[in-house]
Amino acid sequence: MAKFELKLPKMGESVAEATITNWLKKVGDPIEADEAVLEIATDKVDSEVPSEVSGVLSEILFNVDDVVKVGQTIAYIEVSGGVVVEAPKDDAPAAAATIEKTVESAQQAVATPQDFSNSEKFFSPLVKNIAKEEAVSVAELEGISGSGKDGRVTKDDILSYVADRKQQKVEAPKAQPVAQAPAPKAQSPAPVSVNGGDEIVEMDRMRKLISGYMVASVQTSAHVQSFIEVDVTNIVKWRTKVKDAFEKREGEKLTFTPIMMEAVAKALKDFPGMNISVDGDYIIKRKNINLGMAAALPNGNLIVPVIKNADQLNLVGMAKAVNDLGNRAKAGKLKPDDTQGGTYTVTNVGTFGSVFGTPILNQPQVGILALGAIRKVPAVIETPEGDFIGIRQKMFLSHSYDHRVVDGALGGSFVKRVAEYLEAFDVNRDY
Repeated sequence: MAKFELKLPKMGESVAEATITNWLKKVGDPIEADEAVLEIATDKVDSEVPSEVSGVLSEILFNVDDVVKVGQTIAYIEVSGGVVVEAPKDDAPAAAATIEKTVESAQQAVATPQDFSNSEKFFSPLVKNIAKEEAVSVAELEGISGSGKDGRVTKDDILSYVADRKQQKVEAPKAQPVAQAPAPKAQSPAPVSVNGGDEIVEMDRMRKLISGYMVASVQTSAHVQSFIEVDVTNIVKWRTKVKDAFEKREGEKLTFTPIMMEAVAKALKDFPGMNISVDGDYIIKRKNINLGMAAALPNGNLIVPVIKNADQLNLVGMAKAVNDLGNRAKAGKLKPDDTQGGTYTVTNVGTFGSVFGTPILNQPQVGILALGAIRKVPAVIETPEGDFIGIRQKMFLSHSYDHRVVDGALGGSFVKRVAEYLEAFDVNRDY
């Protein structure tokens, strides 16, 4: 019998680690090739790790909720026959001694263990461990500008901070004077009365993440909204006319979403001030236009996959990207990289019948557009012969933006430009 090393596979260029959420097999269980052995999570995306060989699971090296780096061995599988496997490195004892020495040094540097439970920000177990080992205080950790999803502090962020601090490029926050009044604590939620007929259900992992992201976004940004009504009669007529031929030629359904995304991408090119991110006191002007689109997951939660370089796609390319990401989201087949790198987000609240909404920003982005339901309404139609009342197809666009860096003129002008592109849609255009 030989041992095969089951390693955490590479899941995308921007993914360096994952959290183990569930072991589907236990020690002693037989495993077939390509059979899933465990489930992992990276940010919002859940994935399964399959075995490359058939055999018996002989050893599990990590527990549920442990954070594992890409390429690390997570289990051993006993296989029969002459299977070539990677043997454990001879320098393992030396590496273990180095790690033990590092931990001892960190323990000596920190008089008392850091307690991150009172922090309002979410930090991964790996980030917390690095903070403890490098004697990074809670105040310092909260002050680090994260480059991860929704401003989350990643491993690279904290390692960069530690390196800069050692070179004295940054200073640790100084202790506040004793006489200074303490900061007010967050008010505890009111107790909820539970009777015998109520059911208590704990949030799943993703709902907890979404909850943390939403609260952090509201606490970070000054949310302001602008609304505008759009006449999309020409778009409705054009789609009705071409949707069957489009599906027959391209093998894709033509929904309203790619048409809206096309207009948003054009408007972002006209107003690059909306295609930015905020990092502390700095504004990052994004070179690429990567549109996030809110999509439903099988469990009812929402996720935001990203259409990369959306401004470079024609309508066919946009439709294919929208359908691909939407279908894979529903099937739970999104890859970690599919949700990274967004610079602006669009959410279609009209899918649920909502006329308009006030969406919360997807940090560190500064804008998000909600598409309302398309409705037939009576409207005044202006003609050279005079005005008259007619039936038109209309919808509301709701634009939420970060008032720290986007004023009303820019936020209002941007959504107005999106409306202008939609209302000027050419009913004779090709696709």
